[in-house]
Amino acid sequence: MSQALPDANVLLVDDLQENLVALEALLRGPGRRIFCARSGEEALSLMLEHPFALAIVDVQMPSMNGFELAELMRGTDRTRGIPIVFVSAAGRELNYAFRGYESGAVDFLHKPLDPHAVRNKVDVFVDLFRQRQHLLEMQSELERAVRMRDDFLSMVSHELRNPLNTLYLQAQLRLRMAAKGQVPDPEGFRQLVTRDEHQIRSMIRLLDDMIDVSRARTGQLAMKPGPTDLATIARRGVESMQEQARAAGTPLTLAAPGSLPVTADEFRLEQVLLNLLTNALRYGAGKPVAVRLQVEGSEAALSVQDAGPGIAPADQDRIFQQFERGTSTRNVPGLGLGLYISRQIMEAHGGRLDLRSAPGEGAEFTMRLPLPAAGA
Repeated sequence: MSQALPDANVLLVDDLQENLVALEALLRGPGRRIFCARSGEEALSLMLEHPFALAIVDVQMPSMNGFELAELMRGTDRTRGIPIVFVSAAGRELNYAFRGYESGAVDFLHKPLDPHAVRNKVDVFVDLFRQRQHLLEMQSELERAVRMRDDFLSMVSHELRNPLNTLYLQAQLRLRMAAKGQVPDPEGFRQLVTRDEHQIRSMIRLLDDMIDVSRARTGQLAMKPGPTDLATIARRGVESMQEQARAAGTPLTLAAPGSLPVTADEFRLEQVLLNLLTNALRYGAGKPVAVRLQVEGSEAALSVQDAGPGIAPADQDRIFQQFERGTSTRNVPGLGLGLYISRQIMEAHGGRLDLRSAPGEGAEFTMRLPLPAAGA
């Protein structure tokens, strides 16, 4: 999809108000904004506040003439690159024009002005400025994309390397035990298998997240909605995380009604809930995590609340973007994809994923789904 070009600013400098009014009426049009100054000092002040595609400057002004203004403009990086077109009623003497070009002018116009010529000249500079700004914006976006790619590759390599190293070392241990004819006790063997399973599931989830991101960006995130019980999903999700919560010393509680029917993709809702629970256990380890399901008006609200470090207001929109995580999560595993995918899933259901948090006060993420209409 093509991106609209940015507007261009044009500065008119003349000590006579009637000249400014006439020139502004001539040059007004789409894609540009006209600024007027009645002195060199006022013009410099405007140039320090706004970027300009062109400055049209009257030569003969009291206090500071156009040539003096141009010399001051060429003295600072902020204004040095602004093209200057001089306007004068002093005649067509060559030495007068030469002084204008020596001051850095790109053109020299004489009064009375030819409206068609003036408009065409300004159109050229405005178009060049807008194209240049557009290219700068594209360059900035490209640099950001390259940084995101490099960060992504770094995170993926780190997240995959750790479980693969663990699996490799455990495989080497088993080979040595087999070579020595040693058979591990059932409990030790069960622990090894459990660790392997955990690492493999982590890698599968990581790969699933990357696939889901690709699908979400192309609008192909698959949903299979049908009648389901949100209370059952809540109980199953909490039960599956209880062992991890106990290992982290985190009390994990659930408050939910016996049942709460909704129309949704059961697998996808459980995916969102498990992601929220995983985050809560990571960032609020050792502190209570509470899951609550209730009806709020025409919505079902399933919330996960932790007592962790909380999220600063400036980060609360950013963490829902791809590959973004909170500022205090530098040593926490993950690619920063879970919340992005979770919000996409909730929006695909016609619902939303809300966040309520403050630094030092923990975080509460709430999955909101529309309830089925009566009799549906």
